[in-house]
Amino acid sequence: TGTARGVSALQMDIKIDGVSREIMSQALEQAKAGRLHILGKMHEALAQPRTEISTYAPKVVMMTINPDKIRDLIGPGGKIIKGLTAEFDVKIDVNDNGEVKIFAPNGEVAALVEARVNSITAEPEIGQTYEGTVVKVVDFGAFVQILPGVDGLVHISELANQRVEKVTDVVKEGEIIKVKVLEIDQRGKIRLSRKALLES
Repeated sequence: TGTARGVSALQMDIKIDGVSREIMSQALEQAKAGRLHILGKMHEALAQPRTEISTYAPKVVMMTINPDKIRDLIGPGGKIIKGLTAEFDVKIDVNDNGEVKIFAPNGEVAALVEARVNSITAEPEIGQTYEGTVVKVVDFGAFVQILPGVDGLVHISELANQRVEKVTDVVKEGEIIKVKVLEIDQRGKIRLSRKALLES
């Protein structure tokens, strides 16, 4: 075996006592001609290595999530992870350190599952904007779910640019609104603002 520049390995299986220099020289010349012919055909089919693997090839995606989010990915009784494996026909391995491996039939499915895992295990970030659902309205504001299992409070003073007398004058339960994360305290409580995204 070898390249166009030379031989990289040589294997000989012979049942005689030895090989003369002449026979060896002839064999190497024949091997070179055969090797260059094969390499030429290979070059015609593919001049250089592909920069990306075919989207139709099976793919393994490795990612890391916060170990505290493992329970969210697995779900009660394994409901979430079983649902993902059934919906996309994939295998998902999760280690205690937060390492997640997705074994998918192709790149497109791998990307879809990776996006779903990111969505399920995402953590809120200060300054980021989220589209969430109003899950509860109280006198002093509204609780909005911005990520699966993650709620934050929009205080009544952060609902609109003008003074708000009643929260239900601005938002109602089940409504989808855009909010911005203003603060996450040490206990993990999230302070949101709808007003911050409104034009003055």
